[in-house]
Amino acid sequence: MKWLKIGLALVIIVIIAIVVIFPRLNQFQREGQMVLTGLKAPVKVIRDEKGMAYIYGENEDDVLKAQGFVTAQDRIFQMQLIRLLATGRISELVGEKGKNTDITMRTIGFYRQAQRHGKILNDQNRRLFQSYLDGVNAFVKKGSDLPLEFKLGGIKPETWTIADSLAVAYFMGWNSAANLQTEIIAQMLVEKLGPDRAREIFPLNINPDDPITTGGASKSSTRPERLNLNLMGDQKLMALLGPENQTLRAGSNNWVVGPTLSPSGKPIVANDPHLDTRILPGPWYPTGLITPAWRAVGVTIPGLPGMTIGRTDRIALGVTNSYGDAQDLYVETIDPKNPGNYLEGQRSVPFQTMEETLRIKDKKAPQGFREERLMIRLTKRGPVVSDVLPGLKTDKVITVRWSPFEAMGPSMGLDQVLKARSASEVQEALRETTAVMLNFVFADVDGHFGWQTSGRLPIRSRGDGTVPVLVTDDRDNWTGWIPLEKMPQLYDPPRGWVGTCNHKTVLDAYPYYYSSYFSPSYRYRRLMQLLDKPGKKSVDDHWQFQRDTLDLMAREVAPVMAKALLAHKDTEAMGKILGKWDYQDSADQPAPAIFQAVYRKFALAVFQDELGEDLAQLMLDDWYFWQERLAKMVREGDSPWFDDQGTPTKRETMNDLFYRAALEAGQELSSQYGTSPEDWRWSKIHQLEFLSPIRQEGAGKGLLGGGSHPMGGSGETLYRAAFDFKKPFGVKWSASLRMVADLSDDDKVLAVLPSGVSGRLFDRHYKDQIEPFMKGEKRYWWFSDREIKNHAQTQLLLTPH
Repeated sequence: MKWLKIGLALVIIVIIAIVVIFPRLNQFQREGQMVLTGLKAPVKVIRDEKGMAYIYGENEDDVLKAQGFVTAQDRIFQMQLIRLLATGRISELVGEKGKNTDITMRTIGFYRQAQRHGKILNDQNRRLFQSYLDGVNAFVKKGSDLPLEFKLGGIKPETWTIADSLAVAYFMGWNSAANLQTEIIAQMLVEKLGPDRAREIFPLNINPDDPITTGGASKSSTRPERLNLNLMGDQKLMALLGPENQTLRAGSNNWVVGPTLSPSGKPIVANDPHLDTRILPGPWYPTGLITPAWRAVGVTIPGLPGMTIGRTDRIALGVTNSYGDAQDLYVETIDPKNPGNYLEGQRSVPFQTMEETLRIKDKKAPQGFREERLMIRLTKRGPVVSDVLPGLKTDKVITVRWSPFEAMGPSMGLDQVLKARSASEVQEALRETTAVMLNFVFADVDGHFGWQTSGRLPIRSRGDGTVPVLVTDDRDNWTGWIPLEKMPQLYDPPRGWVGTCNHKTVLDAYPYYYSSYFSPSYRYRRLMQLLDKPGKKSVDDHWQFQRDTLDLMAREVAPVMAKALLAHKDTEAMGKILGKWDYQDSADQPAPAIFQAVYRKFALAVFQDELGEDLAQLMLDDWYFWQERLAKMVREGDSPWFDDQGTPTKRETMNDLFYRAALEAGQELSSQYGTSPEDWRWSKIHQLEFLSPIRQEGAGKGLLGGGSHPMGGSGETLYRAAFDFKKPFGVKWSASLRMVADLSDDDKVLAVLPSGVSGRLFDRHYKDQIEPFMKGEKRYWWFSDREIKNHAQTQLLLTPH
């Protein structure tokens, strides 16, 4: 009894600590008055029930300075992590396991190029960034109220420069430019199979709005050259340029409906950007910015000023990844007489070289860090990526080229978007946005709406960006830029709406090569079904569309799969479940689990015998590369790829492979969840786990994180919940924000984050939006003065002195 009482007392103490003490460990000043040096006039910061700050100032510079300050209050630790990652310094925090990532970032040179770009910014853009960063740095220099995470992580906050912010912007842009991984995989396929056979399984890209589509790239692909690069199965090159370094690899849905489809007669913009949202507090930071001239409520990446997604008093906008191909790999020709040079035709050109120093956390080192030198070589096209990691199988010199480093200009377009008064002004502002390849949808209060792609894409004279280009002469295969007026766009379409789901948006007749890498068309085809349905769509309708779980890929493939499984007694139960499925990827159904598990094994069976285990796994890890192609094979019912090359005396059929896949998948599922397929609920294996950046595994993970949550949807549904092929079936990519902005509603914007506003452990707003996010409950950003006042929880007055 004594020990029971002691145990009960300890439990009570722990509960009190969690409920009462912990939330006070990591707080900052939200109320009262505080000096913010450099302000021209006092600034009022009102925070609502979510902890979201609404900033009232008498001028733009003061509001942006305060935005930087409150962002640092909430997210300075997250900002430090983003900067360490983008500038190639993450091994200072995580040690040896971050070294390859740092090598990538230093080699590509985000910070190096950001320093160059910072020098050419015009006065307006420089002031925009500097005002914001003055606020960030004021908080850092203040030195108090710093997050607990700095002590736990063993690092200190640092002041920010414009180059730091630009490096973050470039890092985001790199992950939207998209296809280096595809180039590497395509090259490996060509080496393994030859050009013609490899093209049989190259990405199939479909624009459902194109009445005549061949399913190719945005301009007919050229026949790839068979370059002997010896890349096949080279894990080191994939580690350098592949998915593990695509930290912000973006997906997303966005759409806008015009006056004819809106109950109010004003446009509605919906957006749910898909990112890896497992690490708290999530990538987006929300604020309200209010000046006498304009107001904006929305989100941006911490470290960048203004607003990326949201609405102002005049316009609303949302973004998705356009996957415009702005990246190319080149095989350079070394001067045989001078290995320190490369050839441009007959001309021998010395490599530009530079040395970088990596500082790697190491407990065994005298000061807790060790240093390693990194020598980087560059050609006129870009940095050499083939010699920064030892042990690459290729003996060729491979460089990477990226358009934003060549297209940088004096404006980033941020200020123009923030202050745009019409849809046409948004279009003009996006012409300045060269660092990132995005689909923007937008609308204005006058009823105009549209879609515009950002970034600069090269016109290629040879090669189409699908495989590396062999440099044989001094001609530049980038002969210019796609004219801005020819970039994919649409304005006030008669259809009444426009949207994007990372799918191929250009027509086959488009005169330029745009990309060979897009999302399969399933999400967009489902969006077409919902928005083309007669009748007006309310805000609530759009909110539900973002959580729609109908899987159109499964509707194509599952009946074929079910027929194959019903033909065998030991898979009949699985076949019956698939046969009666409504193709909703609902969490409480077993059918989605059976379908995904079997289809994954089926894909391996189709490709592994020809490609080998390593190459097949690399290709299948990139969902966009093969999904649409394999579904087409299934629809057609017969393909030489279905024959198992390991059994030369037998010719396997598609049904044989489905049966084999079902046996393997069923064995794995039954070993974990019981022998009855009815018990294999999607919710049991398909969960989204929220983790703290400082404790992602081991003891304490649950206390510091946000828990594991069953989730419906899949990679093929509008309710996006995609998993890593090699690590099934935990959710990796999902909505990092859900927003529906009705331009007839001047009081609020419907929006929810998957975590919370604060990035501080134990803060009450660290993970308070997880539950409403997972359940689909409504939350709002307040827009009008009245509603901001009605929902005010705290008020802080920032004064010049």
